Amino acid sequence: MRAKLLILASSIGMLGWGAVLPYQYAYAADTRAWGSLAAAAASSLFSVGALIAAPFAGRLSDRFNPVVVAVVAQLVAAVGVGALVLADSPTSFLLGMFVFGLGLTAAMPAKQVLVLRWVAGRDRRKVFAYKFTGEAIGMAIGAYVAGYLVDLSRADGLDFGFLTAALGFVTSSAIIGSAGIRATTHPESGLDTSGANPGRPMDALRTIFASPALRWTAVITVTLALGFYAQFEAGLPAYAITVLDVDSKAIGTAAAVNSIIIVLLQVVVVRATARRSAPTLLMAVGSIWVLAWLILSAAQFRPEIAAALFVTTFGVFAVGETMYSPVLNPLTASLAPKGMVGQTLGTFAALQTTFSALGPLVAGALLGAGLANGFLGLHLGVSLLAVYAAWRLRKVLAVKQSRAQVSSSTGVSSSLPARPTERESVAA
Repeated sequence: MRAKLLILASSIGMLGWGAVLPYQYAYAADTRAWGSLAAAAASSLFSVGALIAAPFAGRLSDRFNPVVVAVVAQLVAAVGVGALVLADSPTSFLLGMFVFGLGLTAAMPAKQVLVLRWVAGRDRRKVFAYKFTGEAIGMAIGAYVAGYLVDLSRADGLDFGFLTAALGFVTSSAIIGSAGIRATTHPESGLDTSGANPGRPMDALRTIFASPALRWTAVITVTLALGFYAQFEAGLPAYAITVLDVDSKAIGTAAAVNSIIIVLLQVVVVRATARRSAPTLLMAVGSIWVLAWLILSAAQFRPEIAAALFVTTFGVFAVGETMYSPVLNPLTASLAPKGMVGQTLGTFAALQTTFSALGPLVAGALLGAGLANGFLGLHLGVSLLAVYAAWRLRKVLAVKQSRAQVSSSTGVSSSLPARPTERESVAA
């Protein structure tokens, strides 16, 4: 029951993302006449807030009750986005966006830790899948409803989005808080909740990346983020408009198709891949990214069907997304050092956020210079690197498992850090 409430809370919390972020650039640049620099800076400060918050909140989730961390973080996000109703200058708008990003992202590792605490290892992929699907639905509903009610011709035209986001975060916090009352760690979670002190942030980073498995997982996290998520809101639409010469309706259709396919296929894919190892599934995700970029590359040679191929690309990406989040988060948690699950998840979220923030800058530079083929080739190469990293991770985990089996059969302790059986099963 607690997992279901967490899924519901996550869905409601993401209403704000859909209701605000697709419109904030045009609102700041044109509606309020603050210019493109202020609008771009708002997006950047949102990402900076996210980058600061993720590892810090993850560390707090290891040391304190993650329910409290998630609730407080979302209330901070509610204050930040709600204050945008009162913003009457670029400075106050930038500050609000920074606090919005800070709170929104700080809640993410805390909610991931709650899934790990409240759900048995065998059910985690399914719960992460439902959570991801719920968040996609929440974002889609927020964007769809706001599209009809937001009026970017008026200075107060985005107030509906700001207030919807604030109310969504407050409601989500209330649900998580009620679900967390007298909650205990699931007896089959396999999660260490001893409250070990994870140490200083830089020490924690060195500990995390001393593990070959976590290093390759970090590479996978970064490359898969760069291969799609970093370009979802800016680079891909810019390519569609400037190179493929498709209209904005095709871009909206592509985003809708992406969400619909995730909703339709998520549960089916999780069931079909339940017995597949995490590295193998991540290799599949990288391969799907490669296929999508190949289809997108072909679109420029067939202008008569370019819009259809662009929409198809987003549908192909969606198939990979149904494996991405349900697999990557439990895998990362299973490899985390003892007492550092939250901080590890937060660190990886910060990595993903950092490189996702760089994505639009890279796309803008390449497409602005007329290097469309360079834009395509770069992301095709990044996606291939993701496949290679997942393959290397599979080999590392196979060697680790083999050594553990030898040690178990001989009664000699392995030189590698021991991992609980249940934790290994999550990674598999």
